[in-house]
This record gives sequence, C-alpha cells and structure tokens, in this order.
Amino acid sequence: MAPRGSQRTVNKIVAENRKARFNYEIVDTYEAGLVLTGTEVKSLREGKANIAESYASDEGDEIWLINSHLPEYLQANRFNHEPRRRRKLLLSKREISRLRAGINREGMTLVPLKIYFNEKGRAKLELALAKGKKLHDKRETEKERDWNRQKSRLLKTG
Repeated sequence: MAPRGSQRTVNKIVAENRKARFNYEIVDTYEAGLVLTGTEVKSLREGKANIAESYASDEGDEIWLINSHLPEYLQANRFNHEPRRRRKLLLSKREISRLRAGINREGMTLVPLKIYFNEKGRAKLELALAKGKKLHDKRETEKERDWNRQKSRLLKTG
C-alpha cells in the first residue's frame, strides 16, 4: 500500500498563460504564493481558472494579481467568492524590491505564466518579469517556430 502523501499529483498545472511567451520576452521568473479563500482553492482543484488577461501590479509594499478569473465553486452557495477579485501574492521583501526595481527602472511588466499546485498541495503562481516584444520581434518568433516545425517534418520523412 502506498503512503498517503504520494497520492498527490506533483506540480499539477491549473492555468497557463500561453500567449505570454509570445507577447513578452521573459527576463526572470519568480514563484509566488496566493492568498485564496476556501472556495477559490476548490475551484482551482477542479482545474477551472483563466489567467490569460491578468497581470500583476505593485501597490504599496505588496504585489497583487489583477483580472484573473477563478469561476465560482458551484457547491458553495452563498459563501462563494467573487470570480475576478484582486488576489494578494506572497513574495519575500527582497523579491518584491527586485520586481519593483525592474518595473520602475527598466519599464518591465509583471506577467503571470501559470498557476499550479506544488508537492505540498499549495497553490502557486509562476510570475515573470518581462519586456514587451515589438511587432517585428513577434514576427521573428513566428518565423523561427515555423522553421523549427518544418525542420522536424523534414527529419521525420528523410
């Protein structure tokens, strides 16, 4: 019989922002905890979340996740959460100061990449400090992707 702790899935990805790597040049990534209510955690465990249009904002001494969508947990009736509420991110003071320096000095943006559950079953957010790509950079990325796809096709047939 397997131990009880091993039944958990390791790093189960709940939501992923797939357009982020196309629209932004990722400079650095951070792992942040999320301050969630019970119904939000249950909704995440069902795999229902959307962070495609969300971003993180620096306000005071805290970093907040804004515009992320966690749908209501259907079995929670009147104790449910607001789906698009602002959620506080848990980062160390050193990480917050690094992020703030990147935002203020270099004009970078805080982009959420994915929400997942770690080995301990805690909800985590992978947050990236990123620079926005220009249109020509996006075209270059697309050309490179197409070329790599074509190369793999040629290698398979050849």
